[in-house]
Amino acid sequence: MSRARADEEEYWHSSKFRAFTFDDEDDELSQLKESKRAVNSLRDIVDDDDDDDDLERVSWSGEPVGSISWSIKETASSSTSSLEGRDSSLQKGSSSYAAFPKQVSSYSLSSLFKGELCLSLSALSDTGVKNYAPELRRPKAEYKDYSSDWSPKDTVRRMQRGKVCSLERFRSLQDKLVLLDEAVAAHDGNVITAVLIFLKRTLRREILFRELEVRQVALCHLIHFLKETGEQKLLLDLLRLCFFSLSLQLSQYREHLNIQDVEKRREFLKGCIGLPFSVEDTSHIQDHYTLLERQIIIETNDRHLETAGQSEIFRKYPRKASILNMPLVTTLFYSCFYHYTEAEGTFSSPTNLKKTFKIPDKQYVLTALAARAKLRAWDDVDALFTTKNWLGYTKKKAPIGFHRVVEILQRNNAPVQVSKE
Repeated sequence: MSRARADEEEYWHSSKFRAFTFDDEDDELSQLKESKRAVNSLRDIVDDDDDDDDLERVSWSGEPVGSISWSIKETASSSTSSLEGRDSSLQKGSSSYAAFPKQVSSYSLSSLFKGELCLSLSALSDTGVKNYAPELRRPKAEYKDYSSDWSPKDTVRRMQRGKVCSLERFRSLQDKLVLLDEAVAAHDGNVITAVLIFLKRTLRREILFRELEVRQVALCHLIHFLKETGEQKLLLDLLRLCFFSLSLQLSQYREHLNIQDVEKRREFLKGCIGLPFSVEDTSHIQDHYTLLERQIIIETNDRHLETAGQSEIFRKYPRKASILNMPLVTTLFYSCFYHYTEAEGTFSSPTNLKKTFKIPDKQYVLTALAARAKLRAWDDVDALFTTKNWLGYTKKKAPIGFHRVVEILQRNNAPVQVSKE
């Protein structure tokens, strides 16, 4: 029994496994002190080796350790090894992935000296397989904004909205003039000026001046632009041409006064409509021609009625003069005097004249009042100022002051009752 206990103690003392004793902490402390002494002794040995500065350390390849080439190779090899390790792990993880080629170092001596030695994700992951994000297409409306195929009207609208659009696509003279007409019709001074600058740059001076003669609005804008920019020579040439052209046109139009024959005068006025006057002047010449044509028709018909004696008003109030070449107001007075009750469809009707020549209500009422008061047609005078509302009630209303109405009535010896009403 004692021998077995002795063998057990020998086993525990000889084995690396030791039984628990309360003296273990003291043994561990002593071992820690011994380890510390061993480390200090190794530090002294290393310090002694540092004193040998004349010794040169070399790598296994024979290159000095710490040199530039050694650093580059170490960096490249480390990156290559890391990539190879990653590739091997990817291959082990899944056989469905394609094998990536080995990374080639992108470092050089020049990049190292320039300070460009940086580890970028693109340099370390430059592989043959790249994933690109899908390109998003622009909406069709945005592509249309960059298109230059615009009509003159659409181009003017875009210019009004402040959008950029090229005018160079308008190359023919007709397209340029249509563009100018659209700009004038839009009543936008900035757009008109922009188009005029384009025309001034792309058209010859003679052609530009010739076309502007019949476009007075654009002509005024160009004159103002030349005054602002100080282009005196071009401005003087333009004014000289406009003044000469206007004087020539007025002289030609004034020739109708020397023509006595009515039919020849009418044909002459018809030819004057095509002269390069302004829009307003052309409208006046057109009205002059229409009025003379209307007077010829009325004069021919009334002369026949007066000669035949078929109309009572012509027998009672004979005509004192011909209506040919008379002003518009005189023609309206004549029509209100002799043809007041005629339907609007006839050329001699006062309402037809009012509608054709756009006579204002005030002018029409004054003329009709004077004509009917001269004939002492008081019922017509009363009806001229009587209006009826939608309920059927009547009231007196006039576009002119009633004091002028009373004045005209008194001048024609109207009864007091008519003036009061």
